[in-house]
Parts: sequence; structure tokens; C-alpha cells
Amino acid sequence: MAASELYTKCARVWIPDVEEVWKSAELIKDYKNGDASLQLMLEDGTNIDHKLDPKTKNLPYLRNPDILVGENDLTALSYLHEPAVLHNLKVRFIDSKLIYTYCGIVLVAINPYETLPIYGTDIINAYSGQNMGDMDPHIFAVAEEAYKQMARDERNQSIIVSGESGAGKTVSAKYAMRYFATVSGSASEANVEEKVLASNPIMEAIGNAKTTRNDNSSRFGKYIEIGFDTRFRIIGANMRTYLLEKSRVVFQADEERNYHIFYQLCASSHLPEFKNLKLSSANDFLYTRQGRSPVIDGVDDTKELCSTRNAFSLLGINESYQKGLFQVLAAILHLGNVEIKDRDSDSSIIPPNNRHLTAFCELVGVTYQDMSQWLCHRKLKTATETYIKPLPRLQATNARDALSKHIYAKLFNWIVEHVNKALITNVKQHSFIGVLDIYGFETFEINSFEQFCINYANEKLQQQFNMHVFKLEQEEYMKEQIPWTLIDFYDNQPCINLIEAKMGILDLLDEECRMPRGSDDSWAQKLYNTHLKTCSLFEKPRMSNRAFIIQHFADKVEYQCDGFLEKNKDTVNEEQINVLKASKFDLLVELFQDEEKATSPTGQVPGTGGRTRLSVKPEKSRETSSREHKKTVGCQFRNSLQMLMDTLNATTPHYVRCIKPNDFKLAFSFDPKRAVQQLRACGVLETIRISAAGFPSRWTYQEFFSRYRVLMKQKDVLPDKKLTCRNVLEKLVQDQDKYQFGKTKIFFRAGQVAYLEKLRADKLRAACIRIQKTIRCWLARKKYLRKRNAAITIQRFTRGYQARCLAKFLRRTQAATIIQKYQRMCVEKKRYRQKQAAALAMQTILRAYMARQKYQALLREHKAVIIQKHVRGWLARCWYKRCLVSLVYLQCCFRRMKARRELKKLKIEARSVEHFKKLNKGMENKIMQLQRKIDEQNKDNRLISDRLAGLETSYTAESERMRGELGRLRGVEEDAKNKGNQVNSLLEELEKLRKELSATQQEKKTIEDWAQTYRDEMEKMVSELKDQNGSLKKEKDDLNRSIQEQSQQMTEKMARLIAEETQQLETDLNEERSRYQNLLTEHLRLEEKYDDLKEEMALSSNVSKPGHRRTDSTHSSNESEYTYNSEYAELEEGSRAAEDVTRGIDTPLTLKLQKRLTELEQEKQSLRNELENKEEQFQRARARDDAEFKKARGAELEYESLKRQELESENKKLRHDLAEMRQSLLGHPATGAGAPGSPAYKVLLDQLNASCEELEVRKEEVLILRSQLVSQKEAMQHKDEKETMTEPSVYVEDVSKLKDADEIKQAYIGLKDTNRSPRFMCKPLEVSDLLSRLRSAAPDFHKLNEDGELWLVNQGLKETIRLLEHQLQTQRRSYDNEVEALRGELQNVKEENNRQQQLLAQNLQLPPEARIEASLQHEITRLTNENLDLMEQLEKQDRTIRKLKKQLKVYSKRIGEMGAGQAEGQTSPGQMVDEPIHPVNIPRREKDFQGMLEYKKEDELKLVKNLILELKPRGVAVNLIPGLPAYILFMCLRHADYLNDDQKVRTLLTSTINSIKKILKKRGDDFETVSFWLSNTCRFLHCLKQYSGDPAFMKHNSQRQNEHSLSNFDLAEYRQVISDLAIQIYQQLIKCMENILQPMIVSGMLEHETIQGVSGVKPTGLRKRTSSIADEGTDTLDSILRQLSAFHSTMCQHGTDPELIKQVVKQQFYIIGAVTLNNLLLRKDMCSWSKGMQIRYNVSQLEEWLRDKGLMTCGAKETLEPLIQAAQLLQVKKKTDEDAEAICSMCLALTTAQIVKVLNLYTPVNEFEERVSVAFIRTIQTRLRDRCETPQLLMDTKMIYPVTFPFNPSSLALETIQIPTSLNLGFLTRV
Repeated sequence: MAASELYTKCARVWIPDVEEVWKSAELIKDYKNGDASLQLMLEDGTNIDHKLDPKTKNLPYLRNPDILVGENDLTALSYLHEPAVLHNLKVRFIDSKLIYTYCGIVLVAINPYETLPIYGTDIINAYSGQNMGDMDPHIFAVAEEAYKQMARDERNQSIIVSGESGAGKTVSAKYAMRYFATVSGSASEANVEEKVLASNPIMEAIGNAKTTRNDNSSRFGKYIEIGFDTRFRIIGANMRTYLLEKSRVVFQADEERNYHIFYQLCASSHLPEFKNLKLSSANDFLYTRQGRSPVIDGVDDTKELCSTRNAFSLLGINESYQKGLFQVLAAILHLGNVEIKDRDSDSSIIPPNNRHLTAFCELVGVTYQDMSQWLCHRKLKTATETYIKPLPRLQATNARDALSKHIYAKLFNWIVEHVNKALITNVKQHSFIGVLDIYGFETFEINSFEQFCINYANEKLQQQFNMHVFKLEQEEYMKEQIPWTLIDFYDNQPCINLIEAKMGILDLLDEECRMPRGSDDSWAQKLYNTHLKTCSLFEKPRMSNRAFIIQHFADKVEYQCDGFLEKNKDTVNEEQINVLKASKFDLLVELFQDEEKATSPTGQVPGTGGRTRLSVKPEKSRETSSREHKKTVGCQFRNSLQMLMDTLNATTPHYVRCIKPNDFKLAFSFDPKRAVQQLRACGVLETIRISAAGFPSRWTYQEFFSRYRVLMKQKDVLPDKKLTCRNVLEKLVQDQDKYQFGKTKIFFRAGQVAYLEKLRADKLRAACIRIQKTIRCWLARKKYLRKRNAAITIQRFTRGYQARCLAKFLRRTQAATIIQKYQRMCVEKKRYRQKQAAALAMQTILRAYMARQKYQALLREHKAVIIQKHVRGWLARCWYKRCLVSLVYLQCCFRRMKARRELKKLKIEARSVEHFKKLNKGMENKIMQLQRKIDEQNKDNRLISDRLAGLETSYTAESERMRGELGRLRGVEEDAKNKGNQVNSLLEELEKLRKELSATQQEKKTIEDWAQTYRDEMEKMVSELKDQNGSLKKEKDDLNRSIQEQSQQMTEKMARLIAEETQQLETDLNEERSRYQNLLTEHLRLEEKYDDLKEEMALSSNVSKPGHRRTDSTHSSNESEYTYNSEYAELEEGSRAAEDVTRGIDTPLTLKLQKRLTELEQEKQSLRNELENKEEQFQRARARDDAEFKKARGAELEYESLKRQELESENKKLRHDLAEMRQSLLGHPATGAGAPGSPAYKVLLDQLNASCEELEVRKEEVLILRSQLVSQKEAMQHKDEKETMTEPSVYVEDVSKLKDADEIKQAYIGLKDTNRSPRFMCKPLEVSDLLSRLRSAAPDFHKLNEDGELWLVNQGLKETIRLLEHQLQTQRRSYDNEVEALRGELQNVKEENNRQQQLLAQNLQLPPEARIEASLQHEITRLTNENLDLMEQLEKQDRTIRKLKKQLKVYSKRIGEMGAGQAEGQTSPGQMVDEPIHPVNIPRREKDFQGMLEYKKEDELKLVKNLILELKPRGVAVNLIPGLPAYILFMCLRHADYLNDDQKVRTLLTSTINSIKKILKKRGDDFETVSFWLSNTCRFLHCLKQYSGDPAFMKHNSQRQNEHSLSNFDLAEYRQVISDLAIQIYQQLIKCMENILQPMIVSGMLEHETIQGVSGVKPTGLRKRTSSIADEGTDTLDSILRQLSAFHSTMCQHGTDPELIKQVVKQQFYIIGAVTLNNLLLRKDMCSWSKGMQIRYNVSQLEEWLRDKGLMTCGAKETLEPLIQAAQLLQVKKKTDEDAEAICSMCLALTTAQIVKVLNLYTPVNEFEERVSVAFIRTIQTRLRDRCETPQLLMDTKMIYPVTFPFNPSSLALETIQIPTSLNLGFLTRV
């Protein structure tokens, strides 16, 4: 392919630039071979002429297509060169805020200088288990790759983190270790991962410092090996350190600081524990004030020291050691302030009593004299003598600083050693992952020995990196069977040889150090002489003889020779060391006690505890150690570096290159110059160059076919896609060297993918142009036709308009002519009429004047006649009125006199009658009955008296007549006297009436005048009141209307508030339930850890035995896990059993676990106490209801007792009447009144018949009453037995009162008025029978009285009369009570009325709005109170009715049993012998199966084993009734309850719970097992509720099921335990489903193309992503749906509650949505328009599945709302402010961080899509700024919704359950 094909017009290229390094430009003219320049246009529109190099003719670099910009992997770029790499990094860093980018096997990390929320636990969980290329670049992805390769390949791994100071190496290494600690956990509970992380603040405090480039720069290198066991859990760690910058202890440059620990101590000097250190501000000490920058912005050194001390404590360094460390550090600061003065030119002296030296000596425990002596002197030894030589001040100061550096280095090594000891465990290490945090390539203005060693180490690491990259490339080519040739890459072995080979720089430096008078100058001359002419990488500066230049792989570096020898020797005055060794301070002695021992150059400790080290050298002898101790620093560093390289070569390396974007620590600011320097120095560009030298772009055949299908014709597509790709590629690219075909991939040279993309874009552009052409043609024709039709329509309407205008003109002309004609006519007619009217007016006026004159004369005459007539009439009427008034007054006086007399009589009569009516109101019926009976008796008596008096009428008639006549005469005389007196009185009265008549007339006149005045006033007032009433009515209507409106508003507002409050309460309830279930989960997790600890203790106790013992799997089947009742005891036993092995376990962790367990138990106890309080309140409420019930029953009994008393009184009254009748009959024995046929005898017979009839009725009523009382007695006895006989029954006393037969008869008679009905009527006693009985005996009534019936009748009549009187009195009292009650109610109503009036008056004073609101509020309050009262009364009545119904059933059953028992008790002994089956007849009928299973105690283990431990859901359990194990366990429990065996109940429940836990622990990863036991546990819980006897759970039971309720034990506490167990099983089920679903979700929801051809595959780099094309074994959406259906069918088959299934499905969909959204947020390649369409289609398929299963209402769809909105966000327009507003209103379920992340990650798949601008993202952030939400980016995939178990009673009868023989439960017996 010729260059002219690519360098065409509009092609974009990169040209060099001084400021931006590289600048983009666009060709404005095609390039032709031979052109000397290119015509370019810059991005700012400037045209330039770019000259080409005449020698090389190299064209500028081509720019990649826009769709490749911002790629995750730099190797995915088609053009691999420096400007493409730089631009890609800049776009990702500035525009997308992405700091990580892959470059082949290297992770490039750019320091953002800002805290980003991408390192949380949710991000760690998202990257855990993912392939490195499947997620966006991240340090966690590199860590996961290392962890996965370690587990998969059984090979140790290394992560090499390098970069400049300030690039973020330490932070990257820290996050990598945090990832390992979080993902792997630890093998024991010693919190090793916490210790590994805790080593970071310690090492940062003692090894990090502020530099000009970094506030937290690591001034040493470290390699941390994190050890793992066979299960790949962290067991320990080990740290190696390299080249601590000791010179920083005594010197710091401007704007730099010493090590952090010194400033932390100075900042905390005010604390009491640091008073003895005698510290002060950091500016008071020489070693901390030289940099003049003692404070770092945003860092609190006091808090940092607290963190450091906490880390020391966590790593086992106790307070005493910490105090010693701080003493040594403080002593170093004081030593730096020791002032040394000149004594003379060759000696120096320390002034006496120097306070800093005194403080130093006190802190380190040495004498002042010795230390001051040897700070200013040194000892020289020769072969024969020893000299003490004084030191000049400069040398003494250097010796002091050397001592400070030496002490700090020893302290540093000691801390590293103890950190390693704390991180080492006794568990054998299986593998490790090393994290190397080492300094990057450094070059400063002045480079010394430290920079030389650092760059030497980077040369070695770069060589190892180049070899590894080359090796990977070679392996890839060989794997794909592609011929390869050696790639020419930079080999830095010559530079390494220059440094470390024989006669190299280090060798000459060591040789010079051994010379007696060696110096830096002589060493420099040796370097010049040796290497200047022989090595091209070594140069000499032109202007200096004390420096040299080395050409490193990254850049040339000039080193100054000053100080090389001194730093390489690292000499310390030996006498000073001896003084310190003689110290009384134990820690200082410990620091220097290994001076004579062999130590590694880094001070590390060889690994112990079974650690496997790849590069551990054997321990040397003391002599060898003594010699090695004298090695120079360079030699030590070279050896340690070689050990490091051996370790790295023995591991699989992973590279992280940290880039510093700018030198000013600005957040997200990119300096291209600095970035290019670091990219060149860290080897990233070398990686690019190596990749570009071969075939950097690699595609699978399927990906190539999917992407470039548009370039193929239909005939080119063959069934074999590999052959199709081969044929098409040969046609498209003619040069065969530009690509190679591998086994599974196609390899392309650099630039070929861009060429193919150009062809694809051209093809798509041509297709777009054709589509646009057709569409535009269609639009243009449509527009033309629309215009043509519009023109025709306009013409039609125009012509019509013109015609209408002409017609209108003609009509107007004709109308104008007509108007003129009529107007002229009107004018003439008007003139004529005016003249005529004037003439007529003159005539009218004249005639009228004459008529008026005549009329006035006639009128005067007529009025005179009328006046005369009226005067005469008035005089006549006055005389008549006077006469009439006198007569009327006389009549009134007479009538008033008569009326007064009549009124007086009526008052007397009314007073007596009304009083009687008042007293006897309501008793008319009874009075009438009594009056009727009295009249009948009076009639009978009158008849008898008349008959008796008839005998005397004959001889008394005359005397009576005479007496009557005498009386008549006397009456006539009296009447005459009375009439005479009456005449006199009438005359007197007449006179008085005349006088009163005159007075009355006067009063009448006055009253009439007043009445007239009053009537006028009242009419006026009425009119005013009517007006006011009208206004008030109008106002009332307005108020009513406003009240209705406000009432409606208030109702809506209250409904809304109630709904919100309800929602808030539901939310709080769910949060509380979730918190409780989380605590339960934590408790169960601690239980499992406790069991694991016990197992480890048991195993560790047998460690001494050789070999590996495997525990029998059946051993745990007989073990019993501790239950809720015994867990404290087992904890204590476990703690006692662990005393012998606690040395191997971390004591703080054990205490921490015990404390956590105690807290959980306390919280559990508090929850139990709260539950007990609730139950106690329920019991109190229940007792209160029972008391109310007893009160109601007492009232009923009182009523029945009153009825009995009434019966007794009526009976006595009847007896009394009978006795009186008998006496009346016996009073006249001689008259024969009692003979048959006599009137007295007939009357007696009639009364006797009636009494007998009534007697029979009363007998029936007595029997009924007795049966009721007996029933009540038995019911109360049963209730007393149930309530443990705590209260005596009231009913027993009532029944005991009726033992006598007379009282029973009296009771029967008393029921006459209350229970008289036709069904109680019996046939009366026959009259013939009564007559025969009367006649058979003597005719006297003594014989009749002996029978007793007449006496009974008489007594009954008496009692009846007495009862009537009692009823009358009772009703009178009740009437009085009712009157009083009504008066009280009336008073209350009056008070309420007054209060309402006051309230109305107050409201009227308020404004209208406040008035309406106050009245509404008052009315709402009143109605609410009334409703609450009514609801409370209704609930009480409902409870009373339910309890009465229940007790009535129980009483009826007991009465039936007692009746049977009485019948049995009344049998004679003969009957007992003759009929032996009768006594057991009734109990045998109850002997049907009662739904219980009986088992022996020794069979309990067998029951649990066969029913729980060995029951397999896939085997026997498939054909069982759903929930059969739960039913069987409950039936066994019922039998234990029936036996009242609490021990058996407790052991059965405990064994059941522990066995279910055991089977879940054993097979907890089997979904069917977990689902099966979740269903059975819930069914068992429902059975415990259904048969508990609680009315709330018995509403849906049948009568037979209620009979099966538990009778002896309240298992409410165990219900709570089983509910907790069900929660545990539910969470286990969710975890099991999550483990099955999670690997399928990303592939099925995101990667698989459900709609084929919508999204194309973009070019990818070395980190290949999973193909979106469904291969064999790839999970698709159908796989997810099939798995969901399998879950659903399994749960339905096991009989899981429907509500529980809904909760499970909701949790499943939440997991699917959360995992999909999290991966979408972490995968840049998935954020495209086409992927949004795929996601929405997949979600619709999930919704269709919900619809098919009938689960749309379970809330599962709502859990997918964030994912749906994210998919919509990918598809909506993202340009204008309107789009931003639409996005903000649409994405309510997404957080601001998620919305911004999706917009940042949005990546076009084709060139026609546009990226989201930064300004648009800023607009979105501004609009969403006020949202109150968590800043969390990812959804919590571990979140589990709180589960509830709604009560679901079973309709299955327990007695019908059959036990299959396959369960092997033959030892159970049905009862």
C-alpha cells in the first residue's frame, strides 16, 4: 500500500511542537511522491507548509481514527507511535477522568492529585473473578490477574510498581495489597490482612518524606511478599527494603522535609506521655528546619502519629517498645542540635552542659563525658600503638551527622525486622505475590550516589521488562504458528556492564574506597582513563573534571563525583558505637547488638515458619559475616539487587508504570513534556515500539467477520468464516506482508486496521450518501407535490374571492340606489309631519285650557258634598261605638267570672290526675291489666254479692224505698238553700264586674296603642332581620362552599400525609428488619468462625503427629452444634479448650471476637426482652378482655337472678290469692257454695283450669332454666380448670341455690312473663280429671288441700301479684334513672352547645382563612375521637363475641360429656355387669387418628438422621407431599406436647434446628437442598403458628384443626428461633443463586448480541475482551432465563410459599440489575448507543418472563429501573441544555456519580456517532448538584432485601397424612 493512499486530503497527521510536543494537523492537499513539503491546516485554522527532511523523506505520523481515540489499551491503536500514545492518555485523563490505561502488559497509572471514589469495597468485588481484559483498566485488575495466575498456574507472582517521585507508586502498591487482603481474606482469625495493611502507615512514617515533587515520597525501595496457603488465603507477609536515603536525616533541600515521624513527634510533644522527650516545635531542631517547610497542607501530624501508634499496636509492638522508639528518634533530633565549636584549627570542643547533648545522653542512657569526648576525637590504631586524635569542627560535625544517620538506619532495620516478625505465621506458605515499590528513573540538576544506585536498579528492571515483553510476543506468535524473526529492541546490557562488570564503575569505586588516601578526584580520573575511550555510553562533561555522564535507557544523566566515596564507605566512628553499646537503654543495646553478626544488606530476617523462598542464601559463618559487614554500600546494593532480580525472574511479573502529570500537583492537569519524559523513562514507548515492530493488531476470525461484513459481497460469504476472512482480506490488502493468518487470529501490521477502518467508513459513507440521496429525492418530490397542490388551491380560492368581490360590488351599487330613494322619501315625509304636528299642538293647547276651567268649577261643588256626608257619618258612628263598648265590657266581666271558676275546678282535677299520670307514666299497660283483673274480680264479687243480697231484698225493700224518699227530700231542701245564696253572690259579682269592665276598657286602649307601636317596630326589625338573614345565608353558602373545598383539600392532604407516613413507616420497618437480619447473618458468620476455630484448635493439638490426618466425614454427624440455650456454655468450654493453643492465634483477635460475640448476644437478649415485653402487653390486654367478659357474664347472671326473684314473688302472690279464695269458700260452708254446680264451684273450676294450664307452662320453663343453669355451671367449671382454678365460679353458687324443689318450681313460675311462647305451651290439665279428683274425695276443701295443687296455685297467684308490684317499682326506678340520665345528657348537650358557641365566637373573630381552618381542625378532631371510640367499642364487642362463641362450643361439648357421664353414673351395678361396653362407648369414639406421631426417645437420632440428614431432595423427596418433613416433625412435636414432656419437646426442636444447620453447612451450595429446607422450615414455622391456639392464627382453621392445637406448651420463643433459621436459609439460598447466576449475567446481559448486527466489534488490544458472539459454552440471555425458570420450578415443586417466591425473584432481579449496571460502569467498550438497545431488549425479555410467571407485582421490575435508565441514557441525545434537563428528569434512579460516569465512558462504535462533550457533562453536574444522595458509584451486589414470612396456613388435615415407607420411619406410630 503506497503512502499516497493514506496521505490524502483530509487525512490527519502529527507534527512536532515545542510547547505541546506533538500537534495535530490536517492535510489540505494530497501528497504525491517527490513533494518536498505538506500543505497542512492546524486545529486553530492556521495553514502551514510542513517541510520534509530532504535526507530521510520521513512523513509525519498519521493520526488514528476518532473511534480509536480513548481506548483502554494503547496497543489497540492502529498507528502505534509516541504522539498517538500521548494523545490517547491525555484524552482519557482530561476528558474522561480515567487515570488507568493498558499498554500491552503494562498498566499506566497517572496521578490525579485528587481522591477518587474508585477504590471502595464495591469496586474490589466488581473486579474480583473477572478477566483482566473484561473490565476497564485498574490497579485492581492487575492484582486480580496476579492472584488468578497464582491460583491457576501454581506460580509465584510479582507486581512491579515504578515511576518518578510523586507519581503515585506507594498508593498503587497500597491499593494492590488492599485488594489481596479483601479478596483472599486470611487463613486464620489472626487478621493477617489487617496487619499487612497496617504496615503501610508505619513504613510511610519512617521511610517517606516530603520532596519538591511529592508530599509523601518513598525514600527507600521495598519488596513485600504476601504469602498464601493452599487455599490461597493470606497467611503472612515479608518485607525487604532497599537503599534507605539516610542523608535526608541530616540534610534537606528547600521546600523538603525530613522523614514524617520526626514532625509527628514534634507536633505531639504536648502530650503527657511525650513530656520526657523534651521536644518542642520542629523549627527548633536542625534536622527538621533546613527545608523551611515543616507543615504539609491538609495533613495533621498529630493524627498521623495516632495512626502510626495504632499500627504499631496492631503489629504487636507494645507500648514500652514504642516509647523506646520515640526516645531514640527524639535523641537523634537532640543530637543534631549539639553545637560543636572550634578549639583551634585542628581540634574542636563541645561546650560543657550542653542541654541538647544532656538530653541525648539521658534519652539513650550514656554518659555525657564519653559522648562529648568521642564526638570531638577519634582513635587511630597502628600495628604497635593507639592514638587519640582530635577532630576539626567540620569533621566532628560530619561524624555527628554520620552517627545520627547510622542510628536511624539501625532503627529503621529494627522496625522492618519486627514488622516482618509480626507478619510471619506458623502456617506453611504455599505461594506468594510480591509487590515491588521502588524508585523510578531519577535525574536532577545535581545527581549523586543515591541517584546513581536508583538508576542502576532501573536499568536492571528495564532489562528484565524488555526480556519479558519479548518473551510474551514470541509465545503468542508460536501459539498461533506464525513465522517470526528477532525483533530489534534496545538492550541495555552494555550500560549494566559499564556499572557492575569487572573494572566497572562500582568496582573502581570500591577499589578507591580501599585505598588509604583515596578521593573523589582520583576516582574520577580512573573512570576517565578506563571507560572514556572504550565505552560509548560513558562521557565526560566538557566543563568539569569531577563529573561523568552515563547514557541510560531513558536519558543521559550527569553525576557529580563529590561524596561518592564517603557515601559508599558509610563510615561511623567506632568509639561512638562502643559508647552506645554500653548504654543502659535496652532498646539501643538491642539495635547495636548485631554489629558483629551477619546481616543482609537490607537488614531483613530470613523467613521462618515453613516459608518457601526462591532466593535465600545459606547462612554464613561469623568470620564471613565479619568480612561481609565491611562491604561497601555499592557492593551491598548490587548483591541485594541481584537477589531481587533472581526473585523476579522466578515469578510472573506484572508491571505498573506511574506517571506524574505535572510538577505543581494540580488535579487533572496534563503537561505533555513531563509525560513524554516519563513515558520514555519507564519503558512504555519501548513496549509500543516492540509491538509496532511485529503485528500489533490481532483479531479473531469471528470479530473480523462481524466488524468488516460490510466490505464483503454476498457471494464472498462462505459457510467457513475463516476462509471467508482469508479471501476478503487478500482482495482488500494486496501486500501479503501486512498481515498473517494464525490458528485463531489474524495479525496485522501497524496501520492496517486504520486502513480497513477507512475502507469501512468509506463504504458506510457511500451507503449513507445513497440513503441521503434517496431520502432527499423523496422529500423534494413530496415538497414539490405539496407546493403544486398548494398553488392550485391558492388559485381556486383567489378566483373565488375575485368573483365574490364583483358580486359584492354589484349588490352594493343596487343597494345604494335603493337607499337614496328611500332616504329622499323619508326627508320629505319628515318635513310634512313637522308642519302637521305644529298645527295640531296649537289646537290642543287652546281646547285644553277651556276644559280645565270647566273642570275646576265642577270639582269644587263635588268636594263640598263629600265633606258633609263624612261628618254626619262620623257623628253617628261615635254614638254607636260607645254603646257597643259598654255591652262588650259587661259580657267580658261575666265570662271572666265563669272562666275563673271553671279554671279553679280544672286545676284541682288536673293536679291529682296529672300527678298520677306522671308517677305511673309507662305503666298504663300493666295498670290496665291489673285494672282488668280487678274489674273481673270485682264483677265476680259483685255477682256473688248480688246473689247473696237477693235473699234479703224481700224484707228490706220498703225500708230502702222510704230511706230513699227521705234522702230526696233532704236534697231538694239543700238545693233551694244553695240557689238562694247563689243569687246573692251573683249580684255582688255583677257589681264587681262592672267596675272591672271600666278598668279593663282603659287598659285595652293603652294596650292597643302599645301594640300598634310594637307592631311597627317589629315590622321594621323583621325587615332588617330578613336583610341580615339573606346576607348571612349568602355568607353561609360561601362558607359552606369554601369549607367543602378546604375539606376536600384537607382530605387529600391528610391522605397524602398518611400515605407518606405509611411509606416512611414501611421504610423504617424494612430498615429495622434488614438491620436485624444483618445482625443475624453476622452472628451466624461468627458461629461458623467459632466452629472453624475449634476445628483448628483440634487440628493444632494433633500437629505434632506426623502425616496428615483426614477427619472422617461421618464424624460430624453425631456432633451437636450449640443452640441458643447452650451457646454460652460452649463458648466457655471452647475458650478453656483453647488455652493450650492460644499462642498460635492472635490474642487481640480472640478478644475482639469474644467482645463481638458478647455484643451480639446482648443485642439478641435485648431483642428477646423486647419480644417478651410485647408478649406481656399482649397477655395484659388478653387478661383485660377476659375481665370484661367476666363482667358481662356477671351482668347476665344478675339479670337471670332478678328474673328468678320475680318468678318467686309471682309464685308467692299466686299462693296468697289461692289461700284467700280458699278462706272465702270455707267462710260459708252452710250455704252450699262449694257444691258442684254452684256458681262458686264453677268460678273455682275456671280459675283452677287456668292455673293448671299456667302450671304446666311453668314446669317447662323451669326445666329449660335448669338446663341453662347446669350448662353455665359446667362451662364455668371448665373455664376454672383451664385457668388453673384461680377464681371461684359465680355460676356454681347460682346453681346451688336451686337444689330445693320448691325453689325450682318458683323459678319455673317466674319464667311465665319472659319465656311464654307457643313452643313452651303444653296441654292443660283436663277438667274431667280435676273433677274426678275433687269428687272422689270428701266434699270439703281439706281433702282438696291435701293434694297440694290448689295451694300451689294460690301461692302462684300471690307471687304473680307480688311480681307485678315489683316490676312496677322496678320500672318506676328505671324511669327515674332514665330521666336523670336524660337530664345529664341534656346538661352535656347544653355544655357542648355553649362550648360550640364559644368556639364559633372565637372563630368569628379570626380571619376567614384561619376561621375555616380552625373549624375544620376542630371537626376533624371530634370525628376522629368519635371514630376511635366507636372502633374500640366495635373491637371489644367482636372480641367478646368470638370468645363467647368459642366458650359456647366448649361448654356445649362439656355439657354433652357430663350428660353422658351422669347417664353412666346412674346405671346400676347389674347394668354394669350386663353391659360392659357402655362405659367406654364415648371415649372410644374420640380414638380416631389425632394427627400425632409417637416415637421413643432413643429413636430421636434415627428420626433426625432419616428425615433430615439423609433425605435427598432429588431422590425420595421429589414424590413427597410438599412440606412432608415439616408435617412429620410437627406431628411428633404434638405428641410430646400431648404427653406434657418438656424435655422431649426441647430435645426434638434442638435436634431439628441443629440438623438443618448441619445439612446446610454440608450441602449449602446445592440449590435444591437449600430450597427444599427453606420450604420445610417455613412450613414448620407456619404449623407452629397455625396450631398454637392463638386466635390470630386460628381464623382460617377448620374445627378439626383447632382441636389439634398445642395444649401444654407455648413455643413462641422457638418460633423466633426457627424464624431466624429460616432467615439464615433464605440468605444461603440467595448466595447459592448468586453463585450460579453471577458468572452468567455479564455474558448474557452485556456481551452477547441478542439482536445480531446492531453493534459492531471495535478493534481491541493485547488485553482481548470476551467476544460478544455466542460461541459454544457462552452464556446468553436464554441461559439466564432457563436458569431463572429452573429456580422457579424447583421452588414451586418444593411447595415454597408464593410470597416467599416473589421475594426470591425480586432478589434475583436485583442481582441481575446490579451486576449488569456495575459492569457497565466499569467497561468503557459497553457504553455505546447500540449496547443501550441490546440492554433494553434484554430487560424486556426479563419482563416477559415475569409476565409469564405471574410475578409482575412482586417488585422485581422496579429493581431493574437503574439499569433501564442507564440504557436510556446511552440512547438519548446528549448535546443541548434541553437534553440535559431531560436526562436529569429521566435518570431518577441513578446517582450523579453514575450518570457522569456513563457520560464519561460513552464511546462511539462508528465514526458517525459523536462523543459527549465536556461542557455537556459539566452542565449535567451543575444541574444535579443539589441532589442529596450517597457518592457511591457502584450498586451493592451483596445487599439482600429483608425477608418476611407471611403466615400461610395449610388446609391439609394432620390425621390424613400418610408416611411413605421410603423414608424408613417405621418406628413412628400414628396416634
